[in-house]
Amino acid sequence: MQIPSRDHSFILFLFISAFVIGAASVPVPDSNCYALDNSSRLVEFSSWIGHPFEYDGKEFDLVVRFCKDVETRGQMGYVDFGRFDPLSYFVSSSGNFDFVQGFYHGDLSNCEQSYDKLGRTAQVNIICGNCSDGRCKGGLGCICSVTQDSTCRVTVDLAIPCEKPGPRVFKGFTVGLHPRSWEIIYNGMTQFGFDKPRREFSFKTEQTHLTLYMTAIASLSTLVGKPIIKVFPENGLDVKIAGSSLTGNHPTTLSPSTLVLDWNCEKSRRTPYEVNVTIPVDGYDHVQFFLTKLCEYNQGNEGGSAKGWAIFGVFSCVLLVASTLFCCGGFIYKTRVERVRGIDALPGMSLLSGLLETVSGSGQSYSRTEDINNAFANEVSWDRSSASSTPATTQRPSERTYGAI
Repeated sequence: MQIPSRDHSFILFLFISAFVIGAASVPVPDSNCYALDNSSRLVEFSSWIGHPFEYDGKEFDLVVRFCKDVETRGQMGYVDFGRFDPLSYFVSSSGNFDFVQGFYHGDLSNCEQSYDKLGRTAQVNIICGNCSDGRCKGGLGCICSVTQDSTCRVTVDLAIPCEKPGPRVFKGFTVGLHPRSWEIIYNGMTQFGFDKPRREFSFKTEQTHLTLYMTAIASLSTLVGKPIIKVFPENGLDVKIAGSSLTGNHPTTLSPSTLVLDWNCEKSRRTPYEVNVTIPVDGYDHVQFFLTKLCEYNQGNEGGSAKGWAIFGVFSCVLLVASTLFCCGGFIYKTRVERVRGIDALPGMSLLSGLLETVSGSGQSYSRTEDINNAFANEVSWDRSSASSTPATTQRPSERTYGAI
């Protein structure tokens, strides 16, 4: 067996990467009239919306307006048996039927306490092809049968030529801006606003960090691969990715995996930058969505400032520890060696007290020469004034005058 060379492996890797990135995503359909079949493939019925299917019965006539409503016509006039619920969509079925549609919130007359208090309801079982008895051939299909379960509910079997199945959707997979949200991907399909680059859904220039949360059904979470990022244009927006989704952490509903984008605007641009995120899924069509970033001004490399703050933090910690050790060591030295107690034992207190005395003028300080001379002159003048004012009887013996003998 011939082992492929390193160059061939690298070329194969580039080919696979280009294929994955170039493939189309699975955007959510424009209308609610779609379904996922039993093989998780998307089947869209947008062109069928509002198409009427009529059924002539003995007691009443029934009309199904596809993805709209179900109503009957009889002696009592029109009776509404429910409208298509946009929150229910289609659901796949098994057995003789391919899909099931639910219609709720019909007329309430005599059905106030019906199924979940939703008034009259209807269920439409869709068969892709022809009725079992072959009653409708060709055309756009027909109603095979109608069963009135009660006065408040009917079941309709409808045969139509179903649309060709589309891409295989990874059901249950979500991507959102929060651990329990799905603004970007819901049920494996890309939501409106992220299916292609849109300026109105762009992130602002000052938002330099973005965290995306991914969830999947636990039994299928091992099928999710590592995200692939592609930026257009390639120069001008610096994008760095991180997160648990890149380290092999499989997303689940209880433990979402994260994809962290650090993007800085190195070059301003009038139109937003496009970031294409592709998530390969084994056995399914890949999940793809677009993120757009506005760059109204240059942000430069924020890594340098972050590094500077980190260095400042380390230096501050080292200085704090050194100061603490110095204070503790000086306090122990003064209390054990110099036998100083109280606040005087703190390092630097003697220097601080001397400085305070010098500033305040209290305590001993060096006098200027002129101050000493002035003080001596004042003392001599005071002695002279005291001698002149002293009576003769009180003069000292050295100062008395004696006459001739």
